[in-house]
Amino acid sequence: MNNNFEFKEKRWRIPYGDKILRVIKSFSVTEKAVFYFLVFVFGISALVLLYQVNKLFLVAVPDYGGTLTEGVIGSPRFINPILASSDTDKDLSTLIYSGLLRVDPSGQLIPDLAETYNISEDGLTYTATLKNATFHDGIKVTADDVVFTVERAQDPSLKSPREANWQGVKVTKVDDKTVRFTLSQAYSPFIENLTTGILPKHIWSKATNEEFPFSQYNTKPIGSGPYKVDYITYNGSGLPSEYHLKAFNKYALGEPYITNLVIKSYPDMENLISNFKDGNVESIHGVTPKELPNLKIDNEIVLLSPLPRIFGVFFNQNVAPVLVNKEVRLALNKATDKQEIINSVLQGYGEPIDSPIPPQNLGNKATSSEDRVTLAEAILTRAGWKQNDSGIFEKKDKKGNTTTLSFSISTGDAPELKAAAYLLQKQWEKIGALVEVKIFELGDLNQNIIRNRKYDSLLFGEVVGRDLDLYPFWHSSERVSPGLNIALYTNLRADKMLENFRKTNDPDLQKDNLSGINNEITNDVPAVFTYAPYFIYIVPNKVHGVELGTLTTANERFGNVYKWYIETNNVWKFFAKQNNN
Repeated sequence: MNNNFEFKEKRWRIPYGDKILRVIKSFSVTEKAVFYFLVFVFGISALVLLYQVNKLFLVAVPDYGGTLTEGVIGSPRFINPILASSDTDKDLSTLIYSGLLRVDPSGQLIPDLAETYNISEDGLTYTATLKNATFHDGIKVTADDVVFTVERAQDPSLKSPREANWQGVKVTKVDDKTVRFTLSQAYSPFIENLTTGILPKHIWSKATNEEFPFSQYNTKPIGSGPYKVDYITYNGSGLPSEYHLKAFNKYALGEPYITNLVIKSYPDMENLISNFKDGNVESIHGVTPKELPNLKIDNEIVLLSPLPRIFGVFFNQNVAPVLVNKEVRLALNKATDKQEIINSVLQGYGEPIDSPIPPQNLGNKATSSEDRVTLAEAILTRAGWKQNDSGIFEKKDKKGNTTTLSFSISTGDAPELKAAAYLLQKQWEKIGALVEVKIFELGDLNQNIIRNRKYDSLLFGEVVGRDLDLYPFWHSSERVSPGLNIALYTNLRADKMLENFRKTNDPDLQKDNLSGINNEITNDVPAVFTYAPYFIYIVPNKVHGVELGTLTTANERFGNVYKWYIETNNVWKFFAKQNNN
């Protein structure tokens, strides 16, 4: 048997190649020059055509890489989800820790560490099943970590800002991947608690209650969030001044695209703005509308989001009898030029409102009227009010007693509040009201004026959470401090709907109750609602995918930070669709 194999080389040949070569050789010099030129043009045209065709089928998709540097105010102290109280602490906690659920830009709660969760029909039991997630040190996240975190938040000796949210809640480990929360009574806003960042028990269980606030892990945190601490830079006082974060490649919702995130802290807004102008930081928030024009923004994008903060003048009818008259409250509301307040005080960065509900929810945007003064005066005149020689409206009762349209506005010493109060004074004096503005230092206002309900009317703001639970602000049981019903509002129908809103998880029933609450309050006019301010966030235009959506607090701007990207890569559309699916 012959084991020798003979390989024959096969050469690739162009069909009729020999004939073509003979024809080319027969060309004159001029003909050859023209021929080769045409071949060159054809080649270039083919390449351009191929490039254009290829371009039609290519699409840019997010890629990993890049660095974003953001400036904040205040040195971090408690980068701990159950101790964080300052904005900087909350910002870093949001980036480094993750909860069972996470808020997306649309305001919806989506699973984060949780694979699934469900709520019992009676609204008393919430059960969550965990994903196969890990902390930044590689240890798995289990139900023990969730139970530990909640129990520490509930511990009164730690004085957690979240303690009140977890009162009366029993947390139970079902198995390593399942945890159950049991409420004593139905409370639909409870679901928001599941966004609380989860602490690693294997690290924090070693700290006693006394040691807990002083643990090094409050400034050198280990969580399971989208970013982990790479290294920290300290200032001359030994305080952290820069947190260099690196994308966590095992994050439950996927590795973030931006590889490096640097958070630099500054003592005040002046320093922050100065460093922004010098290019030391690329993104900032918390800038007031008046400061914005001085920033010389060239390559940045200004993102806006209406905050769920309702500013208005709340009437205290117990202290100022003139405000008992509904026609007076109606006339004041009609005479208020809310857009003028926004343009003058907020430089246009806000929305006018006519409702106790944020405008992005069921709230009503304010309607404008050019003849508001005439309409307001007509309301008073129809109700028997007459202007005296000084142009101030008065009204006599059947006993001959005279009531003057006179009252005061109390507010804080923040520049925007003061400016708004004086503008309201000017607007209301146009319809014959005698208005005095009283300015208080914010601490004094809270402790001595608001707590004791010592005001005729109060220009103030209320922060309405994403859950839209208006109970603390408008239920009659909240009229006395520490309740937040600063209008001292009482309406039995509204009370019932406020209670029902808390008891159901049915979105349709909640919407019906909220609409009814809104109608009752706006019809009773216990306050003049004025505006909802915008959250202002400045980011460099190199960063894509940033969506603010509906924010309740500043740290929620990082809701989809794991989807932000700087670098891109071109792939065929087919593969991009496959990746999206």
